[in-house]
Amino acid sequence: MANTVTEFDTIAAIATPPGEGAISIVRLSGDDAVTLADQVFKGKDLTKVSSHTINYGHFIDPKTREIIDEVMVSVLRAPKTFTREDTVEINCHGGIVPTNKILQVLLTNGARLAEPGEFTKRAFLHGRIDLAQAESVMDLIRAKTDRSMKAALNQLDGELSQLIRNLRQEILDVLAQVEVNIDYPEYDDVEEMTSKLLREKALDVCAKIEQLLVTARQGKILREGLATALVGRPNVGKSSLLNHLLHEDKAIVTDIAGTTRDVIEEYVNVLGVPLKLVDTAGIRETDDRVEKIGVERSRQALDRSDLVILLLNASEPLTTEDIELLQLTQDKKRIIVLNKMDLEPKLDLNELYQYVDKAEVLKTSVLKNEGIRELEEHIATLFYGGIENSQTTVLVTNARHIALLEQAKAALEAVLTGLEQELPVDLVQIDMTRAWELLGEITGDSYQDELLDQLFSQFCLGK
Repeated sequence: MANTVTEFDTIAAIATPPGEGAISIVRLSGDDAVTLADQVFKGKDLTKVSSHTINYGHFIDPKTREIIDEVMVSVLRAPKTFTREDTVEINCHGGIVPTNKILQVLLTNGARLAEPGEFTKRAFLHGRIDLAQAESVMDLIRAKTDRSMKAALNQLDGELSQLIRNLRQEILDVLAQVEVNIDYPEYDDVEEMTSKLLREKALDVCAKIEQLLVTARQGKILREGLATALVGRPNVGKSSLLNHLLHEDKAIVTDIAGTTRDVIEEYVNVLGVPLKLVDTAGIRETDDRVEKIGVERSRQALDRSDLVILLLNASEPLTTEDIELLQLTQDKKRIIVLNKMDLEPKLDLNELYQYVDKAEVLKTSVLKNEGIRELEEHIATLFYGGIENSQTTVLVTNARHIALLEQAKAALEAVLTGLEQELPVDLVQIDMTRAWELLGEITGDSYQDELLDQLFSQFCLGK
């Protein structure tokens, strides 16, 4: 948003996705929300109905008295609303024309079109939720698996926020004690006692931050998806495997090598692990200009991937291209899939095991749908075997939170370094205070207006 909202006027936006559907919802929030809704509603007097009720009637254009649609209107009085403002939700028939017409009439009669994320921003500014919870709203909307949805719900419930606030309180208690020791020294060794106090708390909080950061990789995968590249030379079954994992024919499958000319990206849920699955063009030497571009893009996708699924043709001996791919991916987290096991096996396993560990190798027949379940289970075990499955486990999923935690950890390490170098306590305090401020940026206890503008601009309209 260009400017910080200082006066909370009445805003309106469509809260449901555009297109045809059974119902669309247009949302109003602000001091005049109920009064405005009553002007365009033919039915009960909305200014007199009880809060949290839904009321049948017709939406009208107050200037022409023309009926726009048959509607159900929910009236929600502050403070027990999402924004902690008076809120009205107009449920109309789904469809682009009636929904837009209703929004247009509201805007003509005094409402302002909400900016992206403005409803959630108002919830934050009114203290309904903190900044970490506000960000989890978008995570919940974008969740691609049950597990990512649960992680977002845990953050929306305030679990991460409470943990961060506890850490900040621990730091604040120590800073207060340090100030007392400096201002009212009762002992000759006050400097030594104060240094010991700062060292112990810096080590303790730093260890707790490290525990949170351990979950960051898995949490980020839940939020953004695991970038997974399907690689192999042409015609080993990459596109067929993609279609099986997607449960639809997304990629063209033929027995002609080089059919896939470009990178295909799709999200797929593999036992709770969201994969950003990339089906690459077969990597090989070629004189075809179009295929050559596809091969180069495949190499780029391989470089950016978190996981590589390398397919080999079990019905053929290892080729120079296979060996090159095995060497190219040796530093990547990978799974080697021996496909086409329904055919006579000709690949020499002893030769293969010169390049890979046996634990990396799985056998499949995509054509016969054999070994696919084992592949899915291996992916899930590979990335979540060491992570607790409890719904209450706090996972750090947000890149901004991860960056702030790392900066806070660095500030605490600077405290320890300063103490080792016997710097004055008041200088060491600066780094401890910095850690406290950085943690506060996660929950929004300390923030800049520019940060809010940037964060909420990523939200959809109506949220």
